[in-house]
Amino acid sequence: MSQGPTEPIRAHWQGPEPETVTALLRHRAEHTPDALAHRFLTDADGTSVAWSYRELDLHAREVAAHLRREQVGRGPVLLLHPPGLDYLAAFFGCLYAGAVAVPAYPPDNARFGQTVPRLAAIARDSAATHALTTGRVREAVVARGTGHVGAELDDVRWLVTEDLYTGDSSAPWEDPGLTADSLAFLQYTSGSTAAPKGVMVEHGNLVRNLRSIHLRLGHDAGSGMVSWLPPYHDMGLIGGILTPVYGGFPAHLMAPMTFVQRPLLWLETLSRTGASTSVAPNFGFEQCLRRISPEQRAGLDLSRWRLALNGAEPIRPDTLDRFAEYFAPAGFDRTALLPCYGLAEATLMVTGAEPAEPPVVESFDAAALEAGTARPAEPGSVRTTRVVGCGAPVDDVEVALVDAATGRQVPDGTVAEIRVAGPNVARGYWKRPEAGADVFGTRVEEGPDAAWLRTGDLGFRHDGQLFVVGRTKDVIIVQGRNIHPQDVEQTAERVGAGLRAGHGAAFGIPTAEGEQLALAYEIGGPGAGDPHALLARLRTAIADEHQVTPHTVVLLKRSSVPRTTSGKIQRSACRQQLLDLELPVVAASVVQDGTPDTTGPHPSGPGAADRTAALVADALAASHAAEGTPRYQRLLTTVRTLADGLGVALDVGTLLSAPEPDGADALTALCRTALADRFGEWLGTPVTPATVYDHPTVESLAAHVTTGPTTGGTAGTPAPRTDAVPQ
Repeated sequence: MSQGPTEPIRAHWQGPEPETVTALLRHRAEHTPDALAHRFLTDADGTSVAWSYRELDLHAREVAAHLRREQVGRGPVLLLHPPGLDYLAAFFGCLYAGAVAVPAYPPDNARFGQTVPRLAAIARDSAATHALTTGRVREAVVARGTGHVGAELDDVRWLVTEDLYTGDSSAPWEDPGLTADSLAFLQYTSGSTAAPKGVMVEHGNLVRNLRSIHLRLGHDAGSGMVSWLPPYHDMGLIGGILTPVYGGFPAHLMAPMTFVQRPLLWLETLSRTGASTSVAPNFGFEQCLRRISPEQRAGLDLSRWRLALNGAEPIRPDTLDRFAEYFAPAGFDRTALLPCYGLAEATLMVTGAEPAEPPVVESFDAAALEAGTARPAEPGSVRTTRVVGCGAPVDDVEVALVDAATGRQVPDGTVAEIRVAGPNVARGYWKRPEAGADVFGTRVEEGPDAAWLRTGDLGFRHDGQLFVVGRTKDVIIVQGRNIHPQDVEQTAERVGAGLRAGHGAAFGIPTAEGEQLALAYEIGGPGAGDPHALLARLRTAIADEHQVTPHTVVLLKRSSVPRTTSGKIQRSACRQQLLDLELPVVAASVVQDGTPDTTGPHPSGPGAADRTAALVADALAASHAAEGTPRYQRLLTTVRTLADGLGVALDVGTLLSAPEPDGADALTALCRTALADRFGEWLGTPVTPATVYDHPTVESLAAHVTTGPTTGGTAGTPAPRTDAVPQ
């Protein structure tokens, strides 16, 4: 239940609590101007730059003054900065000007063609007229251009933040007159690039949730924060940057890529600074386990790290166990592990475990849980599932477990939809009142008369703790049973030496027998071995632990599982890419006629045929209405037969494998030429190697040779012959 302000909070603020984030920073600049606000580690060696509250306030005022001269008013402003102190100046500068900040990933040189369309979609949806960025980002965009996919960005006025710094500390402070109800920023969700949704986060949402976090974690002026999370998302922005401002303690920040390159730096910074707090998704803890050696661990002192928050993605019990055990010699205490649950639409934190208590991990009967009931496992249970408790609701937050069909609360121990109410819940989606009403304006019977947020997450309450078990849209229903994908993914990682932990997805796929289970996982690293043996082990383990036979199991090349901009696995996107034959499959095992059929690169060496494309395409043909035609299937059969005869490798998405080193690219080119000639003979019309280059995937080549002029294909292209394919 909600609680009133406590005495420690009143004393903390030396007066009334500020009601806006702008007032929070102004308070710090006035009362502790020379205290360290934020320190940013600029590289993996630990080199850093830092600003005091005085300096942060000054640079925010300089940015705000320029935005007022630009007459931005209270409109949205894009923030397109890489992680760093300039990002902080831009964010607080927007708020100081009374504008609405729109944090977003800047264009990425490595993935320029992928990031620009999303940025353009955000610019279009937010209707931002200005963008704050760095000189380097602006130069890169000018040099490369945005093309037709980024036309909206060409209409935006770009302002280089570092050019706005004058050093004039006498610049007057102009209060924009914000209140708790004023918009602070738009948090764009990691959805489709075609239709991103901006969560409208008010100043009051932020301040009230920052207060709740402060109370639950027991922060004080002696606390410290270390964060490598992206500053564009709720966990990095609110948890890593704003929480320290509310508490009046320093934050030591680094870019996500810096952490990925050298996870040791995260723990070294905690060790060196003695910071009390850091938060990361489960992935971050796993990276440390994989990449930090015992010799490196010996140089760490983690005894002062008392709040190791784990959230943002499914929390794995074995990760907590292994992390606590492995880093115990460095002084890490298991009671520091603090599982929590939250989401952008609720500003950030919804529930969290109590500090100084070991995380709650309970074992439940797996079959009962799949049926929707959380029944504690009894000794000798055949199948059990360990689930981590995410604590009780934080101050000011109400949580209800609700039957989505009736809107009624369910008894403890019943799996249902999680709904949230309180001053932390955001206003809705920007310019999408209908979508916002369905998500932010639901009602709960027998609950407080308030608008409830429909989180889309599934969970249950047990012994006062919230246990989160999955997403409503991610749940896989196989013959009436609810299979939670994270359970299958954990099983895969336990038995699949050579799988990249945290780089896979389980999801449902449509088949003639209804929805079936599919698993896609990246392969790589020590222990990978024979992919065929790995596929067999995965099938056996999943069948044993979950009593379900996977329909499709695919092993993928590195860096191929789609993720959101915040790093979360996109199961639905992975599912779609599998169905669209776009995943770079190394090996696959697919059930056909009730029997698993396994294929993949044969260990005998280069030149062996890979039938994965044809196998997966045939198995999933029922889900492709347009591609399930006899013509398409004959094409697949032909391509498979021709490729087999030529010793050419096939991937799911690529007709011919990418060029390999050591001269193999020349062989690939020759094989393409031979394939084009043989395929042209079968079609009865010339097919040039350029045709294969222009249509490098099975589906694009199929569309090219099987569509006539009425469907947008190449006019006059003959249909494949119906006689036997060449041998």
